[in-house]
Amino acid sequence: MHYLLLLISGIFVHNFILSRFLGICPFLGVSKQISTSVGMGAAVTFVMAMASAITYVVQYSILVPLHLEYLQTITFILVIATLVQLVEMVIKKMSPTLYDALGVFLPLITTNCAVLGVALLNVQYGYNFLESVVFGIAGALGFMLAIVLFAGIREQLELSPIPKALDGFPIALITAGLMSIAFLGFSGML
Repeated sequence: MHYLLLLISGIFVHNFILSRFLGICPFLGVSKQISTSVGMGAAVTFVMAMASAITYVVQYSILVPLHLEYLQTITFILVIATLVQLVEMVIKKMSPTLYDALGVFLPLITTNCAVLGVALLNVQYGYNFLESVVFGIAGALGFMLAIVLFAGIREQLELSPIPKALDGFPIALITAGLMSIAFLGFSGML
């Protein structure tokens, strides 16, 4: 039951994009088409889940025993960068069209603060290994949910009559704000 609550909390209540405002750059940049958003969400899900597991092991097997906790951020960034390079190579080989569609945003997963945020929050909250992985997956699924919903709305906005002053990025920001307010409704859930 605890893990289910952690999963629901990470997806809806403490959504990294809409509640914590982490990972906004790919959220706004890649969310113009649902297909691209799903690809980015899947890549982020893999990286966040693996980063949660690997950074837990690094933290408690290397950094804490050697009293090197002050190297936590740089170490976590190196782990994330390695995972992103792996994902980038796999996507380039398996789906060149998705690789081209994601463009510069794929390597930017390395600096996506949501990925680093989940690794640091796992340590801050004192989660065990399984809790860390569940929290990482939940955060990534919440990221994916938000970016796919936003892409769907943006696709519909392309077909809608929008005043010239709001066309493009301004309406995207307004929409993101409204989505964030809507997700605030989940805050009393858990």
